[in-house]
Amino acid sequence: MRIIRDYQFTKAQDRGASAAIGNFDGVHLGHQSVIDLARRAAPDAPLGVLTFEPHPREYFAPDSSPFRLMSPDARASRLAKMGVKRLYELNFNAALASLSPEEFVRNVICDGLGLAHVVVGADFCFGKGRAGTANDLVHFGAELGFGVTIATLLERAEATVSSTAIRTALSEARPRDAAAMLGHWHRIEGQVIGGEQRGRELGYPTANMSIDGLHPPAFGVYAVLVDVLDGPHAGSYHGAASMGVRPMFGENRPNLETFLFDFSGDLYGATLSVGLVDFLRPEERFDSLDALIAQMDADCTRARVILGAL
Repeated sequence: MRIIRDYQFTKAQDRGASAAIGNFDGVHLGHQSVIDLARRAAPDAPLGVLTFEPHPREYFAPDSSPFRLMSPDARASRLAKMGVKRLYELNFNAALASLSPEEFVRNVICDGLGLAHVVVGADFCFGKGRAGTANDLVHFGAELGFGVTIATLLERAEATVSSTAIRTALSEARPRDAAAMLGHWHRIEGQVIGGEQRGRELGYPTANMSIDGLHPPAFGVYAVLVDVLDGPHAGSYHGAASMGVRPMFGENRPNLETFLFDFSGDLYGATLSVGLVDFLRPEERFDSLDALIAQMDADCTRARVILGAL
């Protein structure tokens, strides 16, 4: 998959794609259906996705609480697995935000990227002040010579599949409900960073990962599926993970600490993808380290049973 970040300097080989347009945070089932429409709309064209970085919500409200379901790298990885060949990850800045709907279409879609076909959701808005609608895009497409498909919103169990609904499920400790809308386990992907090695001292060495910038799922302990994406220990593992601030040890920055079952080795610097399968219990403070260790033993036993049944 090729990643193109500047629409003003697009190479000839990257033009002519059939592209789905949107933010694609989480790459949920609704996003997947839009991408599949782009694939079927022009099967002889390269399959593309047009998105923006930073997320426009981050650009317009930089002080808002973290809301993203995945990092840009994780999104790119997921899109590549879906067969996307051209990821137009455009820099969302003042110049792009100031384009009128017509300027966005002419400058970006037509002259810049040369897209042959675009697919958007029925609620798609674009241009300065979100003034352009999906129907406006159809009008521009007919005028300027590119195809447009409007995808209907996907519903599942009488609820619209959306990033907002997925965030709600994760906040309410319902990772399986989130997975039903995502079409895959909700995963947190990132590099293993150094910690205070308390887990090692307790007999449970963990791989520590930052969740900065991401929507935080409910704090607590989870049964998880872990993919080590690089390094000498690359592979898939079962495990248990703690999400939160570690209340036994004072006030700490939220992070994710994952214990891999039946594993021995150094993971510092490796990139992990941790899939949340089941919520085991909330985060809590224990009266002693012995009580904490006993609970960790029970957590891991329960997680092994759950993951062994998948």
